[in-house]
Amino acid sequence: MSNEKIIKIDGVEYVPKGSVKAEKKKNMEYKIVRTYSAGVFAGYVESRKDREIVLRDARRLWYWDGAASLSQLAEEGVSKPEQCKFPCEVDRVELLEVIEILNCTKKAKDSISNVKVWQK
Repeated sequence: MSNEKIIKIDGVEYVPKGSVKAEKKKNMEYKIVRTYSAGVFAGYVESRKDREIVLRDARRLWYWDGAASLSQLAEEGVSKPEQCKFPCEVDRVELLEVIEILNCTKKAKDSISNVKVWQK
């Protein structure tokens, strides 16, 4: 937060809204997570214990096109974002029965983030 403006009032330091979240995410890795029955999610790993994981700023990857598998999606992202069905991002999701965790490249993360929010 070296570039952040800190305000001090009555000896208490305050930072702009969102600053802590941005700083915290610097230390988190962006992953694609597949669960046994809840589907596939992409987000920042806040914590993991055994087969449970907490993701922040997470999107459910309900349907994707332009990647043959989750492995390709994690490496290259999607080549047909207009065909993908990724609902809105949620602040936090706790996932149980995790069966696969894939590292995401920056290219893949940006691709997933740029898919238009799918809604009904």
